[in-house]
Amino acid sequence: MSGQWWRVSVLSGLCVSGLLVVSVLGLIFGTAHVPWRDAVGYVWADLIGGIVSAGDAADYRIVVDSRLPRVLTGALVGAGLSTVGLVVQAMVRNALADPYVLGISSGASVGATAVVLFGVFAGAGIYALPTAAFLGALVATVVVFAIARSAGGLTPLRLVLTGTALGYGFSALTTVLVFLAPAGDAARSVMFWLLGSLAATSWRSVWLVAAVVLIGLAVVAGLARQLNALAMGDEVSASLGLRASRFRMLLFVVAALMTGVMVSVCGAIGFVGLVVPHVARLLVGADHRRLVVVTPLIGAVFLVAADLLARTLVPPQELPLGAITAAVGVPVFLLLMRRRGREAV
Repeated sequence: MSGQWWRVSVLSGLCVSGLLVVSVLGLIFGTAHVPWRDAVGYVWADLIGGIVSAGDAADYRIVVDSRLPRVLTGALVGAGLSTVGLVVQAMVRNALADPYVLGISSGASVGATAVVLFGVFAGAGIYALPTAAFLGALVATVVVFAIARSAGGLTPLRLVLTGTALGYGFSALTTVLVFLAPAGDAARSVMFWLLGSLAATSWRSVWLVAAVVLIGLAVVAGLARQLNALAMGDEVSASLGLRASRFRMLLFVVAALMTGVMVSVCGAIGFVGLVVPHVARLLVGADHRRLVVVTPLIGAVFLVAADLLARTLVPPQELPLGAITAAVGVPVFLLLMRRRGREAV
């Protein structure tokens, strides 16, 4: 085993251990404190179909029905956003790109805002918000794809410019909808959702996110060698037998589907897809065969830990998850940029 792959193995083990630790902490802490032995015991009882005493029923429901799906969704979304960030940065050959540079999250925000403020898709009940958000993301994906695609296929510059421009357009539409909202409390709910939250997660959302994210991760892992070629430029890709424009379309579809589903469940959570791939490159290098292993694990640990902070820093209130990821992500990103600047001198 080479030195780099040995580092990947060690780092992966550390990430898995860290994820277990923050996951258990996520089961313990919240509005109601549950001892760690009890929390782990409740999860084990749920897995094997064990019996829980009547006196423990309330804590059992808190852990199994609320906190466990929240932790699992946080890990999946963190892994998914980080992987999509890695893919988008290779796709557009821009280290500053993230899952939201394509304008997809802004489209999802329009759909979610319409539900919260004006009752669109009210007949869908609890599925109204994720349905409208996903449809908004789907519309944004189609529009970006249609405008960015040219005779030469999807080029990085056209994709970035189109996604950025339409993202601003969808954000402006969301602002107009909030301004026209008849109730102030509804507008506050929209703003909280736009900054990201795992508060509304349930077992239904866990299965949806798990299906999409795990399939997406498998696809990206299988395309690691092609991502290496694409990151070196279209001419190099062509010399290696890779049709860059067609491959970029495939990546765009995968990134759009994963982003749309994740945003529809937990809102727009920034900086995860931007910062985590940079940290992973710093640790294991630029080879995507290694990055597709490490990046999702770091992202999962980061988002579960961020969600834990969001709901424990100012109890009983919960902070928007995007505020926590930004508070951590901004200084980390600036440090990484400063480090890269020194290395370039």
